[in-house]
Amino acid sequence: MDDSLVQKIASHPAYQQLRGRRSRFGWWLTLAMMVVYYGFILLVAFNKDFLAQHLGSGVMTVGIPLGFGVILFTIIITAVYVKRANTEFDDLSAAIAKAVQP
Repeated sequence: MDDSLVQKIASHPAYQQLRGRRSRFGWWLTLAMMVVYYGFILLVAFNKDFLAQHLGSGVMTVGIPLGFGVILFTIIITAVYVKRANTEFDDLSAAIAKAVQP
């Protein structure tokens, strides 16, 4: 890629907006994932009795649906990121590409 084109893209206001939005959104999702994941790990480490409580008269404990919830949460936030990336972020990228075309 031509250095002048790289400089045009890097200095474009829409590129700065894209970088900021994508970065902030990524950090919020990272924080949410860390809270959920490490919250579950802290429960495993420090509150085994809570996780070992049986649900009903079967063998299912509280820990099983909570662990499944962590996995499900990961899938959901990935889908949220992909949806936003394919709409808002791609639209901004297209606008930048169109604006800097010679």
